[in-house]
Amino acid sequence: MILRYLIEKEFKQLKRNSFLPRLILMFPVMMMLVMPWAATLEIEDLRIAIIDNDHSPSSQRLVHRIEASRYFQLTETPATYKEGMVAIEKDEADIILEIPRGFEKEQANGRPASTLVAVNAVNGTKGSLGSSYLSQILSPQSISTSVRYQFNPHLNYKVFMVPALMTMVLVMLCGFLPALNVVGEKEVGTIEQINVTPVSRFAFTLSKLIPYWLIGFLVLNLCIGLAWLIYGIVPVVSLFTIYLATLVFILVVSGLGLIISNHSATMQQAMFVMWFCMLIFILMSGLFTPISSMPTWAQCITYANPLRYFMEIMRMVYLKGSSIGDIMSQLCTLGAFATGLYCWAIYSYRKQQ
Repeated sequence: MILRYLIEKEFKQLKRNSFLPRLILMFPVMMMLVMPWAATLEIEDLRIAIIDNDHSPSSQRLVHRIEASRYFQLTETPATYKEGMVAIEKDEADIILEIPRGFEKEQANGRPASTLVAVNAVNGTKGSLGSSYLSQILSPQSISTSVRYQFNPHLNYKVFMVPALMTMVLVMLCGFLPALNVVGEKEVGTIEQINVTPVSRFAFTLSKLIPYWLIGFLVLNLCIGLAWLIYGIVPVVSLFTIYLATLVFILVVSGLGLIISNHSATMQQAMFVMWFCMLIFILMSGLFTPISSMPTWAQCITYANPLRYFMEIMRMVYLKGSSIGDIMSQLCTLGAFATGLYCWAIYSYRKQQ
């Protein structure tokens, strides 16, 4: 009965706050609408400046092949290499291709024709991929290779990012809101009224978690619906697997938020510590870059990151169609995190503030 009244209090506080309900709805909508387009690592429309010193049919065919590629956009045709470098320095071009005189003659004599490629490598990934794409056009292979892309046949980066963005939305809302809620009650003074009642630490902590379980499931369903309507991305298997993993994961991030709030005296302190933790978790979860590409010491640290396991679950279910049996190891690890953090949250709550 006491737990029921505490949960009712949480929803009344949420209802009185005119900003939070709007944030809970608008944040996932904006994340799903904007981030898949903005946070993309697809390298397309590289700006290329071509210096054609040969002006032969062969060099013109090469220019047309480059223009036809979806990876390149011909922006300039400078007369000299020096003018091309000025375009790179002004950020008007990403790559310079210089075709020397005698290009067609070298090809006609059966000798490999040389070209000069200069790449703006401020962004190392963009520079290396751009030069690789251009090398494939300049030196086409005679061997015919059939390639089959599994799980993402169209190489659509959004298919990779959308499940991860759902995870990020859950982390931000179900992690920050419980943390700021408790600290807010400390600053207002309402928590002192609860401290003089016979409410147990278990009931108080559980009353803070249950509302954000419900909010988390509301937000998750909103994200799933937007992913289907806008991008046509749906889970390969039943939603039950995602719901089960989400049930455990929300307990993890909400428990972490409560722990931070129990040890924080002010809103600013809780926000800073929570943001620090979330930033580390997100960057080391495999959201943007594969964990296998990280240094060995960083890969070892990711095993202590609960976000890593839920990110793997979401992508396995959405892209591979994995069942509960396939994600059991990640699910058990999340369960261990949830149990440990929830017990810590109960223990760290002190009724004598």
